[in-house]
Amino acid sequence: MEIPSKYNPKEVEGRILDFWLKGDYFHTGTGEEGRQFSVVIPPPNVTGVLHMGHALNNTIQDVLVRFKRMQGFNALWMPGTDHAGIATQNVVEKSLAKRNLKKEDIGREQFLKKLWEWCDNHGSTIVNQLKRLGASCDWQRLRFTMDDDYSDSVIEVFVRLYEKGLIYRGNYIINWCPRCRTALSDEESAHEEEEGWLYYIKYPFSSGEGKALSYVTVATTRPETMLGDTAIAVNPSDKRYQGLKGKKVTLPVAGRELRVIEDEVVDAEFGTGAVKVTPAHDAVDFMLGKKHSLEFINIMNEDATLNENVPDEFSGMDRFQAREALIKRLEEEGLLQKKEPYRVSAGRCYRCHTVIEPRISLQWFVKMKPLASQAIRVVEEDKIKFHPSRWKKVYLNWMYNIQDWCISRQ
Repeated sequence: MEIPSKYNPKEVEGRILDFWLKGDYFHTGTGEEGRQFSVVIPPPNVTGVLHMGHALNNTIQDVLVRFKRMQGFNALWMPGTDHAGIATQNVVEKSLAKRNLKKEDIGREQFLKKLWEWCDNHGSTIVNQLKRLGASCDWQRLRFTMDDDYSDSVIEVFVRLYEKGLIYRGNYIINWCPRCRTALSDEESAHEEEEGWLYYIKYPFSSGEGKALSYVTVATTRPETMLGDTAIAVNPSDKRYQGLKGKKVTLPVAGRELRVIEDEVVDAEFGTGAVKVTPAHDAVDFMLGKKHSLEFINIMNEDATLNENVPDEFSGMDRFQAREALIKRLEEEGLLQKKEPYRVSAGRCYRCHTVIEPRISLQWFVKMKPLASQAIRVVEEDKIKFHPSRWKKVYLNWMYNIQDWCISRQ
C-alpha cells in the first residue's frame, strides 16, 4: 500500500466514518443483555448549522459514551434535531425579507411549505456535520421533534400531567415578545445589561389627606407603565414613610387615586424607597397585587402599543414612543423631579432580540414545585453527583427558586 506523502485528514476521516457507518458499530438493539447506558443528544435547532459550541458539547458526550462502551455497557447515544418553533419561523421570515416578501404575502400554506423545506435542508446538514465530527450516535434512531409518534407522546404526557393536576390554565404574568406575539419561558428570555434612565416622578397626595408632604416621589425605569399603576408601596421599616399606609395619592396624567401600601418586598435602597405598583406589567408587582387585592389594569396590546385603558393622547402609541410623550407631559406639569443614568437589565426575546414586555395573559402552565422536589431529593441524597461539585449548589438554588413553567406558545 502506497503511503501518501502528506496526511489528508479529510480523506482519512471520511474513510473511518464510512467504515463505522457500514459496520453499524454504534447501533444498540432493544432487549440486549448487560448494563445499559443511554444519552439523548440535546437536539440542535434547525435554525442554522452547527458552531464550535456544538462541536465542544458533542465531543464531551461522545467521549462519555465511548468510555461507557469500553466499560462493557450497551451504550446508546440517540441523535435528533429540534424544529425550534418560532425561532425557525423567524429565520424563514428573514429569508423571505431578502426578497421583499412577508409571510402574509405568500399565504399560510406556502409559508408552512417553506418552513418544512428549511427543516429538511438544515436538518440534513446538521446530521451530516455530526457524522463528520465522528459522533458515535445510533443513526438508526435519528429523531426529529415533529415526528408523528413524538408529537403523540407530547400529547400523552400533557394529558397525564393535566390529570395529575400538574398542568393548569390561568391568567398570570408572563414574558411576552411583541414582535413574535407569543409568551416566552424564563429560559427563552435573555437578560442583558444596558444603559438606561431612572426617572423620579412625583405622585401628589390627594386633597384632604392632611399630610405635611405634598407628594411622594417614586423611581422607575419604565415610566410608560405608570398608566397601569394601582398602588404605591413602601417598606414598613422605612421611617421616611411612617404613617403613610392607607393614604391616597393621585396618579399623574391619568388622575386615578392610588393608595399607599406597605410590604417587606420593597427595597428601601432602590430610588427613593417608594415604588409604583403595576400588577399587570411586572412580576413582583403581580404578586403584590394578589397579596393586597389590587386592581389589575392591562395597558398594552399584544404588539406593545398602548390600549384604551390609558388617556386618549397615548392610546395607540408604541410603548417607547409613549414613554417619551409621557416624560414630556410630566416635565410640563412639573411632576418629573429628575432622571439619571442607570444600568438596566433588559429582558430580550432570544429569537428576535425584541425587548420583552411582562404582561398578564391566559396561558397554560406546568406546576414545577412538585416536580422539582423529586429532582432536589435525588441530588441531596447524592444519587446524582456533580463534577465539579460547586455546581450542586447552583443546581439546588435554581430548583428551590423555580417558578411555574409557561408551556403555551402563540
